[in-house]
Order: sequence, then C-alpha cells, then structure tokens
Amino acid sequence: MPPFLAYTDKGPENSPGVPLVLVHGHPFDRTMWDPQLAEFSAGRRVIAPDLRGYGASPVTPGTVPLSRHAEDIAELLDHLAVDSFVLAGLSMGGQIVMECHDRFGDRIRGLVLADTFPAAETPEGKRGRNAMADRLLAEGMRGYADEVLEKMVAPYADAGVKAHVHRMMTATPPEGAAAALRGRAERPDYRALLTRVTVPALVLVGADDTYTPVADAEEMHAALPDSVLHVVEGAAHLPNLERPEEFNRHLAAFLTRLDETA
Repeated sequence: MPPFLAYTDKGPENSPGVPLVLVHGHPFDRTMWDPQLAEFSAGRRVIAPDLRGYGASPVTPGTVPLSRHAEDIAELLDHLAVDSFVLAGLSMGGQIVMECHDRFGDRIRGLVLADTFPAAETPEGKRGRNAMADRLLAEGMRGYADEVLEKMVAPYADAGVKAHVHRMMTATPPEGAAAALRGRAERPDYRALLTRVTVPALVLVGADDTYTPVADAEEMHAALPDSVLHVVEGAAHLPNLERPEEFNRHLAAFLTRLDETA
C-alpha cells in the first residue's frame, strides 16, 4: 500500500550517515527544503514529505492536529524502513518535530528546531488562527501570501527566493492550510518536553524573524539539555532559503557530530 504522503527520498540508502528527515512549515511544501536536499543527499539519505493538506499530499478538510501530522510521518518512515534518523523542522514543522519526539522519540537521533517555538497557543492566538482559517477558505491564498511574504522572508531577500516562497504559498490548497491552522491552534505545550530530550539538538533562527524571534530560540536552547544555538544573520523566518550556505554549514556540523557518535 503506498504511503499517504507525497515525498522526496534522495541519497544513498546504505550511507553510514544518519538519515535526515525534513518537515516543512506552513503554508509551504517540501520544495522549501530544496537547498538542503541538494546539499546533503550527496552523502546521506534525505527524506522530505509534503504534509497532509500541502503540496502533492491529499487534503483532509476540517481540523488536522499536529498529532495527525506526526502519525503520518511515522507511517511514512515505517513504509521506507527508516528506523533511526535526525528529524528537522521549521516553524509549524518544528512543532510537529516536538510532537514526533513525544510519540516516538526512541527513533530520533537528533533534533533540529528552526524558527519555531514550543508554547501552547494563547486564547488570542487560537482566535487568530481560526479566523485566518475562515479567511483562507473564503478568499483563497493569494491575498494572505501577498501580505505575509516580507515577514516570511526579509524584505531584502533575493528576488528568486521571494518568488519561490510566494509560489509555495499560493499553490497550497486553502482547505489544507485551514485544517492545519485549526489543528495547530489546539496544540499542547511542549516546553516541559524539551527539558526531557536526551539526544543532541540544533536550534536555528533568522536574526530578523518576527514570527519566532531570537528570544524564542534562546528559551528553547536553555531548556534543551544538549543543544547548540545559531542565529543566522541576514534572514527572517526562512533562513534555510534566505541564507542556505550558512544554514547548511551549521546543519552539516551537527550531522557530522551525530555520525561520529553512531
């Protein structure tokens, strides 16, 4: 039976390097990770799914909680016979990574948390996410994409990067984005979970990120027992696309550390 999620699976399956699994944010798709797929698949297996409701994966209308996204990822990795891996996520993807650690942390060799935060949603935030879900269903994605583009990436970002980000946002099915927003509004608080993480963690954040500012990354770094924090200058919410060489350099050093302790 084929997996539910669409995905990219690149790189040598028999590599001694730990497989890398990349979880995209909202409202994007797996092409968000193109610079990382290109860089790291030369020497290790790299897997990047489209989350339920995004990219080429099927849409589930209504509400899709983070737990469902985590179950989808576990089922995909079971299908691919990937038992142990590094799990990386950005923004909503980082929150899904935390949910995955809660559910099957024994399979995870290392965590990468980029431009994300662990706290539960506030009452105001819940109202905002549900209102945005209503808006996307009523109006579609383009107006929202136009409004948030220069918060997702910095105003000074490369024009090609801006075009890629805008294209991902406008291509996302409104029903999928709305269902994820409603599910994300009900997410649990992961702050206590972070204090119990026993594997190494890498925390990354764009210096000019206003959605998940540097202070959020610093708090995660302080909570995690074994973590490294890097602030990526010249980037906002998507440093992996805005400053891929620097992002990849930090990720490469982290993966090398994990490979050496395998």
